[in-house]
Amino acid sequence: MPGPLQGIRILDLSRVLAGPWCVQNLGDLGADVIKIERPDCGDESRHWGPPWLADADGAPTRESAYFLSANRNKRSVAIDISKPEGQRLIHRLAGQSDICVENFKVGDLARYGLDYASLSKINPRLIYCSITGFGQDGPCAKQPGYDYLFQGMAGLMSITGERDELPGGGPQRFGLPIVDLFTGMYATVSILAALHHRDTGAEGQHIDVSLFGAALAMSSGVLSNYFNSGKVPKRSGNASPNITPYGVYPCLDGQMIVASANQPQFEALCGALGKPEWKSDQRFRDNAARMEHREELHALLSTVLRTRPRTDWEEIFSKVGVPAGPINDYAQAIAHPQARHLGSKLKLPHTLGVMAAGVANPMRFSATPVEYRRAPPLLGEHTREVLVERLGLNAAELAWLEAERIISCAAQAAPPRAGEG
Repeated sequence: MPGPLQGIRILDLSRVLAGPWCVQNLGDLGADVIKIERPDCGDESRHWGPPWLADADGAPTRESAYFLSANRNKRSVAIDISKPEGQRLIHRLAGQSDICVENFKVGDLARYGLDYASLSKINPRLIYCSITGFGQDGPCAKQPGYDYLFQGMAGLMSITGERDELPGGGPQRFGLPIVDLFTGMYATVSILAALHHRDTGAEGQHIDVSLFGAALAMSSGVLSNYFNSGKVPKRSGNASPNITPYGVYPCLDGQMIVASANQPQFEALCGALGKPEWKSDQRFRDNAARMEHREELHALLSTVLRTRPRTDWEEIFSKVGVPAGPINDYAQAIAHPQARHLGSKLKLPHTLGVMAAGVANPMRFSATPVEYRRAPPLLGEHTREVLVERLGLNAAELAWLEAERIISCAAQAAPPRAGEG
């Protein structure tokens, strides 16, 4: 069955991560994505290595793992948008598109006639999503920014990491570009909502999504704590600021996570530990009392948990419905039986003649499944294909555009057969 967005055409003017992550989602859902890139260097993230995709001999190519992570199900078309002829090509592609996604600095694309005001005149039904650091207006709108900056500015680093008074305490960057990823997801949701609105008979619209706004929105729980207590949230390490026992605990052979989030789970935990008396202990009678006496409870739990290996406790807790588990590295996580069941590791045939590994989309549909049609493309891999298919250009026109350096076309190589590698 085709994906739920089959027939939707996307003009992707984005690069790096937030925009490409959004568009990869839409491509996975079946949309036909044309990724516009600079002929000379393409998306900046192509160069953010090592690590690189290895060729058939095991030697590194110049296709970065970073780029591979967010650009499958796209066709790369290399066009110089600074040249009028390049702009006209993109205008014609925009006229045939349902969605345009861009993450240039505010006002940059207006210089090339590629802003919403210009493209909506060509195609009033176009849904145009702009992803920027601070949004389209306001005192900081014209300032650039990356994920790391917003992890600091929006408060995330003030709550991530160990407490200041403990060894290793202090501000800590989240281990992933979490703001980029959340912004991409907010953009995905926004675009799908705008598509539904347009399908009611309305025209397209301009969507404004910012990394700063997304970073604040994803902090809703922490900010709710602040709004309702007046206390500025602080780092709490592996402990939750709202729930206990809910954190990392020592066992005989290492550490494990115990996540007891409600009263029945806490009571089941007490029984599994052989400490039924804790259920009636007034210090632990409910979550509010446990939070008041969290250090005492942590010490008691740690004393018991240290008596057995982690796998023993996992089996015991599983039988009584207490969420608990290991702290895996990524090799262990992707090898987990449930990850294997979900098919979380993908291998797609790449144009360089090898299989490119990636991570599956977690969205699972009963009738219109996610599609994995294309590995991340080489720079300009589909320039000729798209300009012939969409715009009807002939060989002479393509040759002239390439000679004038308005477009560039990647050399082609035969991909491996599906399933190899």
